[in-house]
Amino acid sequence: MQITLIRHLPTEWNKKTWLQGRQDIELAPLTQQDLKRIQENKKILVKKEPFDLILASSLKRTHQTASYYGFQPRTEALLDELDFGPFEGRPKEQLLKAYGETWIEKPKDLVLGESLTNLEQRIILFLTKYQHSSNLLIFGHGSWIRAIHSYFHFGHINSMNKVTVENNQCITLDFATVG
Repeated sequence: MQITLIRHLPTEWNKKTWLQGRQDIELAPLTQQDLKRIQENKKILVKKEPFDLILASSLKRTHQTASYYGFQPRTEALLDELDFGPFEGRPKEQLLKAYGETWIEKPKDLVLGESLTNLEQRIILFLTKYQHSSNLLIFGHGSWIRAIHSYFHFGHINSMNKVTVENNQCITLDFATVG
């Protein structure tokens, strides 16, 4: 299975480095840089078509992003962003101050608004649910994409916070090459 993931376009909270989690935040007005990256990513997507399914989380920022790409995705709640609990709407630096080393080295030990073990379980459920698909396009969120990236490379999500995924970044993981 090949999965191409695009992190949603920036929101005002992204620009302020505030954690959004499950807050249903709208996209910020697009910049010329955003529009240029959409065009660059579209060239990548054309080379990867056709997609079996195009999916987005239940949060509107992923659907808005897909719309800018010209897609009408199916909603998949397993793709929802990590629930950051009391850190939602607060600067990411506050989470790092509270859980710095654990957030970087062993995030699975944390429970925020949801446990990070639950995030890993959602990824495993997602992979099981769509295991018979050969080519997926996903519009998703930073923590979820970092977590599946870690799971793809290491078989767990504990390395998720050692990688950066920018807004509107396109990443492809080919699970057919794993194992």
